[in-house]
Amino acid sequence: MKLLLDTQLLLWAAGSDVVSSAGLSALAAALIDDPANELVFSAASIWEVAIKSGLGRPDFRADPRLLRRGLLDNGYLDLPITSAHSLVVADLPPLHKDPFDRILIAQALVEGITLLTADAVVAGYPGPVRRV
Repeated sequence: MKLLLDTQLLLWAAGSDVVSSAGLSALAAALIDDPANELVFSAASIWEVAIKSGLGRPDFRADPRLLRRGLLDNGYLDLPITSAHSLVVADLPPLHKDPFDRILIAQALVEGITLLTADAVVAGYPGPVRRV
């Protein structure tokens, strides 16, 4: 199964989120560790980390360059943002205002891959979104 991890899960999986005590759930860890699953990260997540770490957000203490390199070195696939993804954002219900989460949802819909998230609001979207 092809899995797109949201930004928070990527940071937890990479061990970069030193502030959060929640971390990966057992289900999320099992899905990430399953060699049958193909793991994907979005350019939007790297962009979000770059912006929020630059603002000094304590929950985004990660070097986006090192995060990207580590993900690629560990077999994750890099998903660029396309205009097709951007167009789908306009059709999403207004459940969530975060533009980074909304583009991740659109990418999952367009690409037909499952978005994994720990965020209950994001998990409320229709389509291939799974809360872990």
